This record gives sequence, C-alpha cells and structure tokens, in this order.
Amino acid sequence: SEKKYEYRKRMCKEKIDRIIVYSSFPIQKVAGELKIKQVLYNKKSIIWDKTNRYGGITKTKYDKYYENCDYAVAYEIEKAILYDKQKDLKDFNVRTAPQSYVYITNKGVEPNEWK
Repeated sequence: SEKKYEYRKRMCKEKIDRIIVYSSFPIQKVAGELKIKQVLYNKKSIIWDKTNRYGGITKTKYDKYYENCDYAVAYEIEKAILYDKQKDLKDFNVRTAPQSYVYITNKGVEPNEWK
C-alpha cells in the first residue's frame, strides 16, 4: 500500500506545510519533499488505529519506535515530490545535517510544481 503518513516522536514547534526528505550517509543529499495535508497528534494507540493502513511500517516497528512515548505525531502526506536531481543541504541554506528538525523558508519546490 502507499505510504500516506510520516511518523515522528515530537511535533514541530512551528506550523509546517512541507517536509524536506534528506538521505543520510552515504548519499547525503536532499531527495525530495512531502507536502503536508494535516498533522495528527494523539495517544500512540489512537494514531496507530487511524493511520496504520498507510503508515508504511509494521505494528512491531511502530511500537519499538514509540517505546518510551505516550503520544505520537503523524504528518499526513498530501503529495510527494522526488527531485529529478538530488540537492545539497546548502541549496536550502542548511550547513550541516540536522539531528531532528530544521526550519526552512521559501525553498524547495515552487508552489506551481505542486499541481
């Protein structure tokens, strides 16, 4: 089945509409981005019940990921864009790979490319 949710342990502090997809070592490039439809936040069992069909992982992996958490975040993916040519982090004014989140403004795919 198609993946429609991106799971995270913590919600971004700022409202976001896109997630930049970064491939870590050995590739170390930005592969594309996800347009976010909505953010779900609730007890991890409720998030699993609402999203598991399109979450892209097994219940075992989900439970392990959220092992010490009571709550879960699921970013609902409206659309995924895979770049024709992968980009460097510096193209987004990011100097080093973030450990968690980094906020980027007005970079990535132009709005008309989402159509």
